[in-house]
Amino acid sequence: MNTKTKRRMMAVTGVIVIVLIVVLAVVGGNSAARTVTVAEALELQDDAKIQVSGNVAENSFAIEGDILTFKIYDSEADPAASQLLDVRYDGGVSATFGNDVTAICTGKKNEAGVLNCSELVTKCPSKYENAEGSLTIADLIGYGDSVIDKPVKVSGVMKAGSLAGVDAEERFVLVDEATADELRVKYAGALSDETGEGSAIVLTGSIGSNGSFTATNVALEG
Repeated sequence: MNTKTKRRMMAVTGVIVIVLIVVLAVVGGNSAARTVTVAEALELQDDAKIQVSGNVAENSFAIEGDILTFKIYDSEADPAASQLLDVRYDGGVSATFGNDVTAICTGKKNEAGVLNCSELVTKCPSKYENAEGSLTIADLIGYGDSVIDKPVKVSGVMKAGSLAGVDAEERFVLVDEATADELRVKYAGALSDETGEGSAIVLTGSIGSNGSFTATNVALEG
């Protein structure tokens, strides 16, 4: 290969490299999301791609098919006084999603001020509670009407195959492995990623006259 040919090849290679750099810069610029707070997201007027983190406001979510809508607030602010950002996510909903879960939302706001979320990541720190002083499911059932709608603490194990999403009529079933007694549990809160089938669980809440247990707190036994 002569010197002239080498120079031509080097020139062509240089042009290709420059084109690739420009393309990557354009793609990267279009795909990169700017990190903003809830308050900053509410003030934005353009359709820039943003990433905003916040906690899901209590009972603000609704699920229709694969479309999840909810509101988030700044986790560092007072929930009662903080501003709320409306979010719409068209995708599968994690079984751990629920009230007060931290939601990391990436997307663009529409003209109505709703963040159309293309990427959703949820985080819920693991909560642990000592099972000491808690009732078994058999104990709870044995008390009959005397404990209906009364706050109690119950422990057991999450039944395999019973974990459902927050929109389900029953979130999961708690079972006593020693006696096989079962307790149907309703819960609208977030669950940690460590919570799953076979997890030892401690519940706080109350049992209704229909035998279903409405939990106000769900923690891993520890």
